[in-house]
Amino acid sequence: MLHPLDADFLISWQWFSSAQWVCPSFCLAPDTPRIQLRLAGDKRKHNEGRVEVFYNGEWGTVCDDDFTIHAAQVVCRELGYLEAISWSPSSKYGKGEGPIWFDNLHCTGKEKTLALCPSNGIGVSDCKHSEDVGVVCSDKRIPGFKFVNTLPNHVENLDIQVEDVRIRAILSSYRKRIPVTEGYVEVKDGGKWKQICNAEWTQFNSRVICGMFGFPGERKRKPTYWEYSVNCTGNEAHLSSCKLGQATALKSNETCSGGLPVVVSCVPGRMFAVQKGKKKGHHLTSVCPPQQPLVRLRGGAIVGEGRVEVLKNGEWGTICDDNWNLLSATVVCRELGFGTAKEALSGGRLGQGMGPVHMNEVECSGFEKSITECFFNKEAVDCSHEEDAAVRCNVPAMGFQERLRLSGGRNPYEGRVEVLMEKNGSLVWGTVCSEGWGTMEAMVVCRQLGLGFASNAFQETWYWPGEVSADAVVMSGVRCSGTEMSLSHCLHHGHHLSCSKGGGRNAAGVSCSETAPDLVLNPQVVEQTTYMEDRPMFMLQCAYEENCLSSTSSQVPANSYRRLLRFSSQIHNNGQSDFRPKAGRHSWVWHDCHRHYHSMEVFTIYDLFSLNGTKVAEGHKASFCLEDSECDEGIEKRYECANFGEQGITVGCWDTYRHDIDCQWIDITELKPGDYIFQIIINPNYEVPESDYSNNIMKCRCRYDGHRVWMYSCHNGGSLSTETEQTFPGLLNNQVTHR
Repeated sequence: MLHPLDADFLISWQWFSSAQWVCPSFCLAPDTPRIQLRLAGDKRKHNEGRVEVFYNGEWGTVCDDDFTIHAAQVVCRELGYLEAISWSPSSKYGKGEGPIWFDNLHCTGKEKTLALCPSNGIGVSDCKHSEDVGVVCSDKRIPGFKFVNTLPNHVENLDIQVEDVRIRAILSSYRKRIPVTEGYVEVKDGGKWKQICNAEWTQFNSRVICGMFGFPGERKRKPTYWEYSVNCTGNEAHLSSCKLGQATALKSNETCSGGLPVVVSCVPGRMFAVQKGKKKGHHLTSVCPPQQPLVRLRGGAIVGEGRVEVLKNGEWGTICDDNWNLLSATVVCRELGFGTAKEALSGGRLGQGMGPVHMNEVECSGFEKSITECFFNKEAVDCSHEEDAAVRCNVPAMGFQERLRLSGGRNPYEGRVEVLMEKNGSLVWGTVCSEGWGTMEAMVVCRQLGLGFASNAFQETWYWPGEVSADAVVMSGVRCSGTEMSLSHCLHHGHHLSCSKGGGRNAAGVSCSETAPDLVLNPQVVEQTTYMEDRPMFMLQCAYEENCLSSTSSQVPANSYRRLLRFSSQIHNNGQSDFRPKAGRHSWVWHDCHRHYHSMEVFTIYDLFSLNGTKVAEGHKASFCLEDSECDEGIEKRYECANFGEQGITVGCWDTYRHDIDCQWIDITELKPGDYIFQIIINPNYEVPESDYSNNIMKCRCRYDGHRVWMYSCHNGGSLSTETEQTFPGLLNNQVTHR
């Protein structure tokens, strides 16, 4: 059996889906070397890096000699990306280790695998690791792409290719249940579905099957038969990792000797619990994820994926990726009510967290109830958030994708939103009313279709001709929190539709992206830079024009003073793609007084509240000029406001607004001495989609004695336990503040 595969590459299965784009191993010529690819290296995004090849039980690299964009195309498509953007010679992403498996590659760009490109021969090279090649792939993945892995089946002298696995409900009435939680286990072999004989079948085998289909556990509890028994230890992530037993004895009529068909009965997590409805079939009892006191996922595009965070001493922190593997990832997935892990991701691949790193060098047996029960090194030495661990879990097939589609777009990631709804007793496709349609609703659509995050929400779609038969509005008044698994779970008007604009060209639309930015404010900088200043009104003319003072400032003489609570803001982009303003350059507004263009009219809001939640002072930042002030080591600045430059914040960079610039304050002229709550909200109107809005809010305790001011206990939303957060009364997180 192969050693546990490294967490920093995309695992693939020999047990594959017919929807798969890449040619599975058995449709390649028998003499084609079986390889796997990954992108590795330092200071990189998920879709770029040093090209590494797994062959003959060892990871190695590719030399840059004769490498072209055509070879990069083959690499990117083999990894599931739509295309290659560029490639880089001379170990741009750092020097690799191990053999240099390919040299002098001459690809046409149409090969199904890098192993089919002409080269010196696998392992034949005169290169050094200073010549390791890297590639940059497109953000977008091939729709429906699944990976293929060549794990051995442990039976000598046999080459068994199992094409797929399914749970088939025993009774026809059970087949309407969503999700299907119990039934016959069947494998597809040679194009035919076959049941497995329950001879030698164990509870551990059932545990693995349930995990594959998104269920955390199995119930304690049997045609043509597959000719082999299966032996699982119970901690495998997939049936393909289990050993095959010897051939089972079948009777002359091909029934199972001394046994019955294998039947599994799985226990769904609370998010996917089913109950009998009044009508035929079953339905969800809850669409809200349960509160998890010890572990959570953040920054993922779909249900069941994200950066792993654990709660310790009332504060949420991350897990370092040292030794992170499928076994530990599966413990997290089961703890959260999902199945086994599909992928164990390292290197902050689903965004970087903030705050402490709570666990390092995690080692699990696979049977722990919680990741906190696993062994780990309590000293997270030399671990930074660049090493944050993440997971992608198996989740039950709920059929949500079949009730929604994008129509008329230039690619599968964009288009007019069309939903399947019941009308006059039959199911019909129709459009969604665009009145009030925004980022949160678009986020749910992209998640439901498995297309990642929303990159834009559109309130008119005349440029995307959809199906004419689906022009009529079938859903209106949609309001989502952004966390729903399906658009139908959002609030909407039901059968009583109301849409003055109508559907067709005015219907709602979206565009989706696999990645999104994530802005997080540094609370320590706010705490350390706060002070108070009295400033005369005649020196605040620009700020007055931009509405940066309290409303009472318009009624005072020019020689009066305003008392300002000043502080610095340092806003990091910890996500996976750059933060760019929604408005194009043509619509940016020039402010002559401050001499710069505003690309967002409302980017940040500053307020002071009393302890009962009443706003007592304001200092709204009307707009910002977005740019890279500083970046992490190895990352280049891309955005600069000067000279009508591009505006934005690069991944791994931050925009700093110093305490001594205009509008970087709250006007506290009329504030009475006392204790208050200080609040900052970034991107408050969800104008730009992000992977996580819960951390866009920052709160501090503030004490003002009439002469001095103190800021303390500053923290980001979602960084503390619920109990601790409740000691900051009267405040809501950003996900509900402005809806």
